[in-house]
Amino acid sequence: MRATVKDVAALAGVSPKTVSNVINGVVFVRPDTRTRVESALAELDYVPNLSARGLRTGRTGSIALAFPDLSTPYSAEMTHWFVEQAHERGWSIQLEQTGSRPEREGELLSRGKEHLVDGLVLNPITLDASALSSAGTGSGTGAATDSLPPVVVIGEVEQTLVDQVRVDSVAAARDMTAHLISAGHRRIATLGDSAGEFDTATARARTRGFEQAMAEAGLPVDRALQYSCPEWTSADAFAVVRAAIDRGDRPDAIFCFTDSLAIGAVSALSSAGLRVPDDVAVAGFDDIVDGRFSVPPLTTVTFDKRLFVDRTLELLAARIADRQGAAELVLIPHEIVVRASSGA
Repeated sequence: MRATVKDVAALAGVSPKTVSNVINGVVFVRPDTRTRVESALAELDYVPNLSARGLRTGRTGSIALAFPDLSTPYSAEMTHWFVEQAHERGWSIQLEQTGSRPEREGELLSRGKEHLVDGLVLNPITLDASALSSAGTGSGTGAATDSLPPVVVIGEVEQTLVDQVRVDSVAAARDMTAHLISAGHRRIATLGDSAGEFDTATARARTRGFEQAMAEAGLPVDRALQYSCPEWTSADAFAVVRAAIDRGDRPDAIFCFTDSLAIGAVSALSSAGLRVPDDVAVAGFDDIVDGRFSVPPLTTVTFDKRLFVDRTLELLAARIADRQGAAELVLIPHEIVVRASSGA
């Protein structure tokens, strides 16, 4: 006979409501209690009746997650944590790749409105290119919009329409640039600059932080050393940096706006016969695993990805449970991790 919630509750020594809270993952349950319930679920081989639960609660147990580009190492690492943390809350995840195509975000929002998913996590590259822009300007009072399903935005897009989790990229870029200056570098290039084709909220924020640090140090910003990339890939970074070196643009250091860009830059410098960091220092952003094992290992901006994801899902769970209230912004702390590539 199929085990019921009451069977699980009796074995775990808790109420059926507590068992439901563990299964649904919306309400906080103490870790020791959660462990007992999960052990009971496993021992009884409990299988939830999703159809009955959906009819009763109006929830699907699924959320949607969208990244601009799922092929990047950064997206892969973040997706790993989202899948793991979502499963701990009893959610399954539907993945989407949106790029600069707002119609895909629009389709996800429609799924939420039609209750095909319980909530969404979106990572738009700009507000103008996001389907969220059609729901409001993002510059109002900060109240969650009733016309939207539960949504949490991740990343640097500046908006006040829905809940958001991000790293302060302006401050992080300022700190990284200050580190490079303190290491003795003066002609500092940026790779991923917002002036080019790939003009995103992230690029704008990191460019702004770089320029603030240069101004605070009394150093000029050489526009010729602000390199933009058509796409933020290692291949494009290699092509852009190699072309710059070939035309005689040789900076002291390159601050790359992602570690993937930094890996491409290191390869380009090596192919041109330049040593990192002896001839040109390189720094990145995001602390992806590949950057730790590049040659030399990358100096980078790091943050706790698991904490980032946990806070995102906390906000989403709270918004699913209560659609009212002001939108909340959560900033995840960052640190500068100094490795061999910056020559410090």
